[in-house]
Amino acid sequence: MAANQGPRTEFSQALRAIAQERGLDVEVILETIRQAYVAAFKRDAKERGEDVDTSDYEAAIDPSSGEAKIFGWSIDEEGNPTGDKKDVTPPGFGRIAAQTAKQVIHQKIREAEKGVVMDEFEGRVGNLISGTVLRFDGSNVRVDLGKTEGLMPAEERIPTERLNPAQRLTFLLKAIEDGPRGKLIVLSRASDDFVKKIFAREVPEVASKSVEIVGVAREPGVRTKIAARSTQSGVDPVGSCVGQKGVRVQAVTTELGGERVDIIPWSDNTEEFIKATLSPVEVMSIRIDEKAKTAVVVVAEDQLSLAIGKEGQNVRLAGQLTGYKIEIESGEVTAKAPVEK
Repeated sequence: MAANQGPRTEFSQALRAIAQERGLDVEVILETIRQAYVAAFKRDAKERGEDVDTSDYEAAIDPSSGEAKIFGWSIDEEGNPTGDKKDVTPPGFGRIAAQTAKQVIHQKIREAEKGVVMDEFEGRVGNLISGTVLRFDGSNVRVDLGKTEGLMPAEERIPTERLNPAQRLTFLLKAIEDGPRGKLIVLSRASDDFVKKIFAREVPEVASKSVEIVGVAREPGVRTKIAARSTQSGVDPVGSCVGQKGVRVQAVTTELGGERVDIIPWSDNTEEFIKATLSPVEVMSIRIDEKAKTAVVVVAEDQLSLAIGKEGQNVRLAGQLTGYKIEIESGEVTAKAPVEK
């Protein structure tokens, strides 16, 4: 009897130790092992040419010794039992059972560790995270985040940015989604929130919330307009974001891959706010229709192209930031910029 005491103690103690260390339920491990035993038994039986579709099976495990047995009984076409339960454990099944148990426990450990990692990352959704470009899946980018991998889909990339393997970058941890292979960490560099978080990193007043970024209008890789306001007396929102000699906004531009950033003082006066979004253009007059959310802005002839911007970009971003459909007029020339949603 003493010879058998060692293995019994080893199995039960090892199982409890693994469960406690990894935060797993012993019964969950045992049930998973039982299911794996049945699957292994059926696989081997089919290889021997036995019919396993007319019977049902279950595995029994001695929680002390780890000894496994397979029981089977006949079933009808609807799966109802038609015979007595019998011990159908094949000779040598102990070796198969040991290998299967080892695989199942390792799998459960990996799943538990991955769950802990995902719990950690779920608390960081909406924040910046650093990572290294691993490889490309088509236009999607796989990123090494240290403990796990993340994915930056094509639509979350900055279109003008060229990436290389081993390149280290900052990303916005946009979301954690359920995928076919478990949870997927979605990263972004094209999101408006990415711009906000970069400003919070580079501008202490934004991080402390004495300056608030009210809105962002962005064409990733090309140009961004942000509206900023002060929540504290004596703090200049534009000056804070620009920094001494432009050092802060330049740091943001560098992180965005050279993207131009315009910082606009927010105003609850619609006319003043629209004028600010078109700066440095001098506005001669504005006609605003609050109900239709439209604004007709009249500028000097020589400032028409500046107000509209290359391919309508300036007036388009101004429209997105203000929420108004802006038309630029000068004499007989009219340019329209619908708000993109």
